Amino acid sequence: MLNDSQKWMLLASIIFLSALIYFLAPVLTPFIVAALLSYLGDPLVDRLETYKLSRTLSVSIVFSIIFLVIGLVLIVLLPMLESQIGYFVKSLPAHLVWLQQELLPALASKLNLDPKIFNLNEVRDFITQQWSGNGKVLLNIVKSLSDSGLMLIVWLGNLVLIPVVTFYLLRDWDVLVSRVHELLPRSKEPVIKKLALESDSVLAAFLRGQFLVMIVLGIIYSLGLKIAGLELALLIGMLAGLVSFVPYLGFIVGIVAAGIAMLLQTQDVIQLWPVIVVFGIGQLLEGMLLTPLLVGDKIGLHPVAVIFSVLAGGQLFGFVGVLLALPVAAVIAVILRHMHRQYLSSPLYEAE
Repeated sequence: MLNDSQKWMLLASIIFLSALIYFLAPVLTPFIVAALLSYLGDPLVDRLETYKLSRTLSVSIVFSIIFLVIGLVLIVLLPMLESQIGYFVKSLPAHLVWLQQELLPALASKLNLDPKIFNLNEVRDFITQQWSGNGKVLLNIVKSLSDSGLMLIVWLGNLVLIPVVTFYLLRDWDVLVSRVHELLPRSKEPVIKKLALESDSVLAAFLRGQFLVMIVLGIIYSLGLKIAGLELALLIGMLAGLVSFVPYLGFIVGIVAAGIAMLLQTQDVIQLWPVIVVFGIGQLLEGMLLTPLLVGDKIGLHPVAVIFSVLAGGQLFGFVGVLLALPVAAVIAVILRHMHRQYLSSPLYEAE
C-alpha cells in the first residue's frame, strides 16, 4: 500500500499532468495521433524483427504501409464523399418540398394535428438562397479561411509533423518502454507491470480490434446500401461504421439516417426494407463474427462508460480529450478492477 506522502505525490502528479494536457492541448494533437499510430504499428514491427530484419528497416516498411493506406483511403474516399455531400445539398430543397406537401400533411391528418406546425418553407428558402449562385455561405467560408491564414499554416504543419513523429516513435518504441520500466519503484514493479500488461491487452483489443471492426462495418454498410440503391450509401455507411465503437450506436444512427435518406429519395415506404436488411446483416456479423474474432471480451468498458468518456474528454480537453478518452478510460477500468480485487481480499471486506 502507498503511504501518505506517496499518495499526495501521486495526486499532485495527476493534477500536474491534467493541467499540462489542458494548456498544451492545441499542440498535442499531432503527437497523440502519432503515438496512437505507433502503438498500432509496433506489434507488426516486432513481428518483422523476428525475420532477422533490422529495427529501422522494419519500421520503414510498417511506416510506409500505414501512410500508403491512409493516403489511398483519402484519395479514394474524399472525392466520393464530396460528391455525395454535394448531391445531398442540391437535392435537399426538393426533399423538403415533398415533406411539406406530402408526408407531413399525411402525418398531421393521422395524428389530428394542425398542419401549420409542420411549416418547412422558411427552411427550404434559406437553404436554396444560401447554396444558390448568389449565396454567401461559400464566400463566407473562403473569407474565414483567408482571415485564418495562420491557423491554416499551423494545421498544415501539424499534418506534416504526424508522419515525422510517428517514424521516430516507432523506431524507439521499445527503448521508451524499457526506460519507463527502469524508472518504476522496485517494490511496486511487479504490480505495476501486471497492471501495464493488462492495460496493454485491453488497449490492444480496443484500439486495434475495434478499429478494424469499425472499418469492416463501414465497408459492409456502404456496399449494402449501395446495392439497395441509396445515393448516400458511402456517406451514411462510413458514418455508421465510425460510431460503432459504442455498441448498437452505429446500428441506430445508420438505420435511422439511411431510412430517412431512402424515404426522401424514393418516397416509398416499401424501400425501407432493404435498409433494414442491410443493417440487420451488419449487426449479426458484428455480434457473431467481427467482435468475437477481432476484439474478444477483453475490453470491459460499458457502453455508457464509453459515451461518458468521449463526452467528458471533449469537454475538458477538446479534440485532444476525445483522442485520449477511450485509452484513458480503458486504463482506469483496469485499475478499478485491480482495486476491486484488492478490496475483496482485504480484512475490511471479510470482517464480520
